[in-house]
Amino acid sequence: MNDFWILLTAALVACSCSLLGCFLVLRKMAMIGDAISHSVLPGIVLAFLFSGSRDSLWMMLGASVIGLVTVFLIQWFHQNGVQSDASIGVVFTALFAAGVVLVSLYTRQVDLDLDCVLYGEIIHVPWETVEWNGIDIGPKAVWGLGIVLALSALIIGLFYKQFKICAFDPAMAAAVGIPVAFFHYLLMGLVSMTTVASFESVGAILVVGMLVVPAATAYLLTEKLSRMILYSMGVGVLSAVLGYLAAVLLDASIAGCMIVVAGVLFIVALLFSPTHGVVWRKFRRKQAVVV
Repeated sequence: MNDFWILLTAALVACSCSLLGCFLVLRKMAMIGDAISHSVLPGIVLAFLFSGSRDSLWMMLGASVIGLVTVFLIQWFHQNGVQSDASIGVVFTALFAAGVVLVSLYTRQVDLDLDCVLYGEIIHVPWETVEWNGIDIGPKAVWGLGIVLALSALIIGLFYKQFKICAFDPAMAAAVGIPVAFFHYLLMGLVSMTTVASFESVGAILVVGMLVVPAATAYLLTEKLSRMILYSMGVGVLSAVLGYLAAVLLDASIAGCMIVVAGVLFIVALLFSPTHGVVWRKFRRKQAVVV
């Protein structure tokens, strides 16, 4: 039963991250998840200092607020002449360092270290359960991630056209009256919420990997956004299953094995994709020369 809960949790993370990751890849903001996953540390510490509790709700609220601040600062720096990658690097390193300073100054006598607040472990998921009317209804992570996935899917479904146009052509979106800034921050808010909800249970490595690698793999396989989202989720779930099997066989890190498998699938797509594959491109060039 523990295997089932671990795989279900990993699949929920894969689907949640892949859904949003497709839009991040298309907007050339793939590393925003990595930035958020590190920069929310001061939000977690401030939430603890304010509430005096390590309750997940307070942690998520504090982290989500700082996640949105991170996105705002990155966007503001970029709009004022700083390159996008430099903006991400400056903001997330500065905020992460501020979080480390806060941890060292104010939580020395409390069990609130970087491993506790930032690097979860998916193998612990089955043991942290939720009770309702005295009945154990399953792991807390499964319920939290399920709600986050449902909310993200609902919002993306309701505003799919707007998100699509903003991803492919922001100038056109603005020209036809779509509030580009609103949908940008709405998407970043979903990314922040998904990242925070995920990394407490499964760790930053799995979250960042699932935000980027399945979406990048799907990008190589299709040029249609709806198919890209489905392929991305499929790659994410397949990576979770195969990665877990590899981790059991090798007695290795579960999250690490899942992302390694995702990386292998990306390389396979890069080499053999019918449209973008390196091997197929070379084959078609040889065929053209022969003809």
